[in-house]
Amino acid sequence: MNKLRFADRLPVELPQDPMPLADSWLREATANAGVRNPNAMTLSTAGPDGQPSARVVLCKLFVPDPGYVVFYTNYNSRKGVELAANPNVAANFFWDSLGLQIRIEGPALHSPADESDDYFATRDRGSQLGAWGSDQSREIASRAALVEQIARRAAQLGVPLDSHPGGQAQGLDEAVPPISRPPHWGGFRIWVSRIELWVEGKDRIHDRAVWRRDLVRADAHSFSVMPWKGTRLQP
Repeated sequence: MNKLRFADRLPVELPQDPMPLADSWLREATANAGVRNPNAMTLSTAGPDGQPSARVVLCKLFVPDPGYVVFYTNYNSRKGVELAANPNVAANFFWDSLGLQIRIEGPALHSPADESDDYFATRDRGSQLGAWGSDQSREIASRAALVEQIARRAAQLGVPLDSHPGGQAQGLDEAVPPISRPPHWGGFRIWVSRIELWVEGKDRIHDRAVWRRDLVRADAHSFSVMPWKGTRLQP
């Protein structure tokens, strides 16, 4: 089965800023019906002992200028706790059917509260309840105990549940109060200091290029960014 190629190779003259090109790849993957979860990226963090851990999260926002990507999670989860101690992360997008890969590295900062509030409000009610009902990454005795915990917290929030064994919240009802964002849940902005773009090549002669830049902390949520410097890499 032939791959659905979007690009055969990188431009002969590398762009000064790689982020718009990376954004175009993500948009192409999103528009391609053959790519499931095109915004999925593998996120790697490290614990205090240096032990790395990786998991797949969903990129909910890709901002070429000034250059960061956003994902959402429970701040008390394993990744949230590790990021609190060491904000430096690596993330990877890979679209096998398109023969494209994006690798990014950089520090992750909490998104502004209003940004997290706005996104949380767009989630379906079941997902909103899940953010309250699950203590992500914590141990629990059984699936039944998890369902009971979700039901108990739903009752505390005044949210009725349907009969689904997962305890899903019922559809929107004007009589049911809206669910606010939990204080322990929100976004992270990964500010990109290093990005590699990879195009699959015949005989494994892939086309690779990397760009790096310096970041200067501006405030709790952002950096001032310096110019990119790019170069090709051997496969």
